[in-house]
Amino acid sequence: MDYPFIHKVETRKKVILPVKQKTNGYTADHYEGRRTTFHSMIKLTVIIGQLFALNPVQGAWETDSSKLRFNYFTGRCAYTILTILCQVIFLNVLFLTRYFTISTASVTSNTTVVFFATNTTITILFLRIATKWPKLCHYIARIETIDPLYDKTLVRRCNISCILILLFAFLEHILAQMGGVVLVANCKPETSFYKGFITHNFPWIDVVIPYNPLLGILTQCLNFQCTFNWNFADVFVICISFYLTSRLEQVNKKIAAIKGKLVPSSLWRTIREDYNRATSLVRRVNDVIGSVIFISFANNLFFICLQLLHTLADGIKATPPCSVPDKRLFKGYEYAAYFAYSLIFLVLRSMTVSLIASRIHTASREPVYTLYEVPSPVYCIEVQRFIEQIHGETVALTGLQFFKVKRGIVLAIAGTIVTYELVLMQFAGVTPTASPLSEDA
Repeated sequence: MDYPFIHKVETRKKVILPVKQKTNGYTADHYEGRRTTFHSMIKLTVIIGQLFALNPVQGAWETDSSKLRFNYFTGRCAYTILTILCQVIFLNVLFLTRYFTISTASVTSNTTVVFFATNTTITILFLRIATKWPKLCHYIARIETIDPLYDKTLVRRCNISCILILLFAFLEHILAQMGGVVLVANCKPETSFYKGFITHNFPWIDVVIPYNPLLGILTQCLNFQCTFNWNFADVFVICISFYLTSRLEQVNKKIAAIKGKLVPSSLWRTIREDYNRATSLVRRVNDVIGSVIFISFANNLFFICLQLLHTLADGIKATPPCSVPDKRLFKGYEYAAYFAYSLIFLVLRSMTVSLIASRIHTASREPVYTLYEVPSPVYCIEVQRFIEQIHGETVALTGLQFFKVKRGIVLAIAGTIVTYELVLMQFAGVTPTASPLSEDA
């Protein structure tokens, strides 16, 4: 029995012209429309990342992924390497010098070390990804030639997710800077405003190294890059997860279209081969971006614990004024607003990354329920191999093989946060039963 194709009927001057559309041997009625490519989906995300020295590949602006190239001797790569050197010297080394010579260990100082070190590492990891990115995109393009992807919403979902998360991250950065601006204006009116702002936010300047306005501007730019990198890692994982999930869901739609029907074993072999391509692609992508997934989840876990600790330790209260009358716009609630917003944003962003990335594993398991309902007359060795393949392998993104991103990871992260929050509270001397607000009353 041959598998029927879908016939489109177009009427023009009373002449009926049947147009057959064949998509890799199966019905194409679910996939009408323009093809979606991986390069077109992630194009905007890659270009935005390159503005901040991430993924410095050539050809990101091109519509054809075959023009993607990586070369160390380009302006983009030089910009990335220069950024890494500046982040290492002006953020990590100078802060560690002050940390080991002047500061005493505290949760806040340890947090700064982690923030600069991890986000510098992210810049390095994206440079490593850039060396493999053209080859990965060429591999995906070959798969798209064999098995095109039809998902009209994929590009829009990726671009909207990228823009929204980065806008919310920019608002978080503004709230963090606003606290320092208000504090310097209110408590250090005798010093130059910009110098006071820089030395407050970056205390190793004018202590380890003499203050200079250009040094202040450079350090601010590097700090903003680190903040961007922190959020961009999540955006990157989300966009790639969208594509891989859409690949698997297209296979699921093919299976759903023939559910309960009598079809030849050759068709099951074709669909199983499509499934093999999708799962092989997941593994190939995971080999390239596994390090970014690991540091993304680790970063989110650490900073959620930190911001929650600040909220529990300090409560929602205003910082005392340095002058009377109090002329501050938000009456000292700048830092409280920042910590509350940052905590909510971190939790939502972490859940979004976890749930979207876990859909890859969920989509990879979905075909088995339809395969169980294959009618006995057409049950064949191809169906049996398909079932055994789904049960025999775990298709999911991983963090350097330390963990697999499945739906249950959200509960695992929540349990880990509770555990480590109690440890941090003991380390910082915070009593969970006593509220800071009640102590001030």
